[in-house]
Amino acid sequence: MIVLGLAFAGAASVGIALVVTAQSAGDSKHGEALVTRKCARCHATMRTGESAHPEAPAFRTLGKRYPIEALEEALGEGIISGHPDMPEFVFESSDVGAIIAYLKSIQEP
Repeated sequence: MIVLGLAFAGAASVGIALVVTAQSAGDSKHGEALVTRKCARCHATMRTGESAHPEAPAFRTLGKRYPIEALEEALGEGIISGHPDMPEFVFESSDVGAIIAYLKSIQEP
């Protein structure tokens, strides 16, 4: 019985991991859609490509400047940039996690 209990516990852990992975993938897709809609007119929002605006960093390089998690507060409270033509964006808390998941998924090593 102990062996069966351990096998069941292991199977449950795998099931939980699969759900979390699927949720993360869904969050990442949602985050990709958000940044494509809101940010792509200036920023390169994918793994390749150049930013349309010369002062707008490619999103895949943001992790070189600071930890991606550090953007959570700014995205939820209103992200503002040093250049005057960037509009202020405020995202819903449910969208912030999706954007962070997407940004993490595209960072250059």
